[in-house]
Amino acid sequence: MTLEGTEITWLGHASFIVKTPGGKTLVFDPWLGNEGNPKCPPNYNDLTQWGPVDYIFISHGHFDHLGSAVPLAQHTGAVVIANFEIAQYVEQHGATNTIGMNKGGTLELGEIRATMVYADHSSGISGESGMIYGGEAGGYVVTLENGMSIYHAGDTNVFGDMQHIRTLYAPDVALLPIGGHFTMGPKEAAYAARLLAPKVIIPMHYGTFDVLTGSPDALKDLLAGEAIEVQVLQPGDQYR
Repeated sequence: MTLEGTEITWLGHASFIVKTPGGKTLVFDPWLGNEGNPKCPPNYNDLTQWGPVDYIFISHGHFDHLGSAVPLAQHTGAVVIANFEIAQYVEQHGATNTIGMNKGGTLELGEIRATMVYADHSSGISGESGMIYGGEAGGYVVTLENGMSIYHAGDTNVFGDMQHIRTLYAPDVALLPIGGHFTMGPKEAAYAARLLAPKVIIPMHYGTFDVLTGSPDALKDLLAGEAIEVQVLQPGDQYR
């Protein structure tokens, strides 16, 4: 599948940059190397090397998804989109442009539509005095200017209502965790793929830590014969 003017760059773990056909830059779950991501390509660690960012989407409050959101927002002026609790948290810590929302809500961002959907996961935030409440975890389906839709599942197990995501939003590309332990492994991700029926899956959230043992090869084997492409990226790779 070609993405018709869209470019997806994986920064390792669950962090992605999406450049849209209309010239917008979206970032999902930014966690860079200077905040501890061992898989992030070094050239992305220096914020002065980043170009404009329009929107930052945060799926939940864990450090490996929220960790670089505030400094990236401060540097680029991007709008941070998150559940209500996380939006409040990042505002209090220096991100001045935020939109708090919740599952089922849809934002009209010019010609882009972004809907927060369910995820089966937790969402605590590591604060100065320990773990604090971070609302509930979610995912996003973002429909771009050309009508193509991308589903960033965040951290999640498979859940039956993924079939509703398929019916309501028909994602073309699904960014799915496969590492296991904290999220789906390949077995669950393959079942999720059948519920969602995207054209392409990009595996994420694997190999960062020793416990994240799920592999793209295992996912490919489980989906052999299915009409779903598994597009494996290395950190820093771009898919167009």
